[in-house]
Amino acid sequence: MAKLNPFKNKDVILIKDFTRDDLFYLFQKADKIERMPERDRICLLNGKILGYLFFEPSTRTRLSFEAAMLWLGGRTLGFAEPKVSSVEKGESLADTIRTVENYVDVIVMRHSKDGAASFAAEIASKPLINGGSGTEEHPTQAMLDLYTIIKEKGSIDNLKIGLLGDLKYGRTVYSLLYGLSKFNVEVKLISHPILRVRREIFFDLEKKVKISEHDNLEEILPDLDVLYVTRIQKERFPDLSEYERVKSSYNVNLKILQKAKDDLIILHPFPRIDEISPEVDSSPHAKYFKQMLNGRILRSALLASILDVPF
Repeated sequence: MAKLNPFKNKDVILIKDFTRDDLFYLFQKADKIERMPERDRICLLNGKILGYLFFEPSTRTRLSFEAAMLWLGGRTLGFAEPKVSSVEKGESLADTIRTVENYVDVIVMRHSKDGAASFAAEIASKPLINGGSGTEEHPTQAMLDLYTIIKEKGSIDNLKIGLLGDLKYGRTVYSLLYGLSKFNVEVKLISHPILRVRREIFFDLEKKVKISEHDNLEEILPDLDVLYVTRIQKERFPDLSEYERVKSSYNVNLKILQKAKDDLIILHPFPRIDEISPEVDSSPHAKYFKQMLNGRILRSALLASILDVPF
């Protein structure tokens, strides 16, 4: 008996809303789409339209969702910045959602305000995907991060995973932590003291995953199987003088990586500023460009699953 599709007509707002089994369902579908002959794949979403509403800048998330839809034979419409929409005239988020849903089958939205994705999902009658909401979550980024770890390491269970950088304002960190809590892992959080994760994460996860906090990457690097690096997010600092204190706090380079395991993998949700030296790109540790490709594959599977097309 085929497993029921847990993503059918579902909003994707928080990764917490999905179980470990749900994630494996999605990963298996992603593998299947990747192997599918082009003649079959390009018909999966024929006649379907993805609406993208990006109230905040994006490169990888927006383009990978567009690429995913086109890869399956669907179409896209939307805006990449609010200045080209009626939002510039003062239109409310609710009215924008109610307008766009008339023209599309599924919506992906990015917004700078906390709570925006949850609010939009309540308004929308079509499935809505959170493409990043304030400092809260970025669930599909975590899904593709977990998918990349499995593809590169064979499993997530029993790994030691380091998260480095802006752990306070980086929404990808929170989604990834909640995603990792569904597995048997040890997580080491490495950051400047003023960039540590918000305290509520410990209340949520302390009984689900082993977490420790650190200031020094080099001390714990030899133990890590995965290093997930994030930029320091200048745009989210309420006080720029605080940003000036912590910018360029870390730099992953080839010298530091001499202390790493041979099979350590490095991931990054991008954009990158100066936290990973370009010299690392050609090393066997660098998997962040593969991670981007996996984003198209994973999001293709997600869109096809939400729209419940058989494959």
